[in-house]
Amino acid sequence: MPPTNQNFSQFLTEQRTHNPAIDDDLVGLMDDLQRAVIVIAALVSRGALHQSGDVATQVNVQGEEQKPFDVISNDIMLQHCEQGGRVCGMASEELEHPYTLSPEHKRGPYLLIFDPLDGSSNIDINVTVGSIFSVLKAPEGVTEAVEADFLQPGRRQVAAGFALYGPNTMMIITLGHGTHGFTFDRGLGQFVLTHPAMRIPETTQEFAINASNERFWEPPVRRYIRECIDGKTGPRGVDFNMRWVASMVAEIYRILVRGGIYMYPRDSKQPIKAGRLRLMYEANPAAMLVEQAGGGASTGREPLMDIVPTGIHQRVPIIIGSIKEVERLVRYHEGHDRGEEPVLRTPLFNIRTLFNGELPKRDQPSCR
Repeated sequence: MPPTNQNFSQFLTEQRTHNPAIDDDLVGLMDDLQRAVIVIAALVSRGALHQSGDVATQVNVQGEEQKPFDVISNDIMLQHCEQGGRVCGMASEELEHPYTLSPEHKRGPYLLIFDPLDGSSNIDINVTVGSIFSVLKAPEGVTEAVEADFLQPGRRQVAAGFALYGPNTMMIITLGHGTHGFTFDRGLGQFVLTHPAMRIPETTQEFAINASNERFWEPPVRRYIRECIDGKTGPRGVDFNMRWVASMVAEIYRILVRGGIYMYPRDSKQPIKAGRLRLMYEANPAAMLVEQAGGGASTGREPLMDIVPTGIHQRVPIIIGSIKEVERLVRYHEGHDRGEEPVLRTPLFNIRTLFNGELPKRDQPSCR
């Protein structure tokens, strides 16, 4: 769609006019997030030129390496949204527990949960990274939020979005009425609506998955990927392309623009973890954005946004993108769980997989 020349603030004002559920505090919070994103974008654009001072590499609550950019971006998000006075609680990937707001700041009716810099390991190689966030309404009467207040299913999100720091700086948001994309105009110093009412094609010929984990996948996922790899000679009768950026926001943006499916499915690599991605500040906001654009979002066994969280940093499997492809994978999981499909075995020796040949006939999945 052609640009509309409507800036971010004008768009929010229009949304507020047409939807009484969008109040001034939500509009204000989205504006606070916009300002934080602009600051983070400037930081990321400097890359190695930026002097991170005394901020050292650490390990966060996830057990992952926490880079200086993660810490600084986290502080920027907290500072801008705390000072705005629109929230009574915030939580972040970089913090083990919800952030304690300073007593001098006004409290608002919303909860904000976010990953301040998704894909930060890509900064060193100059690949797109981003920020992703979810907005929830605080329970009635809450002014000092605790962890239990955040544990709401994704269906209760009132807004969600992410920013992309790439060749262009972009913000993609939903307030529950469509998914809309904004591009930062450096000359004007503001975001301009360039992708109104984004729609995801129902089918696709692109998939994104970390193929190095193939040996750990469940049979339904192996079946689906095998069919994609087999291309025109397989049961799908069409060739597929594989993409993998290792930055979820970049993967989701590609899906919003041209369709596709992104997967970080359940696997047996780390049995104690249900999945790789965090439900509340990665899967849920991505699911809301994708569903509002006509796509689907599932674990393979249940809709992502129907899950009732048990913890802020809870992990889940994720299968998200073009609706027909997500539905196909859900069917494959349902069939497998009913015992209707053979289990694909990966022998210890003479492994023949989707990248170096076909499995023996007896192990090939049914293509019903």
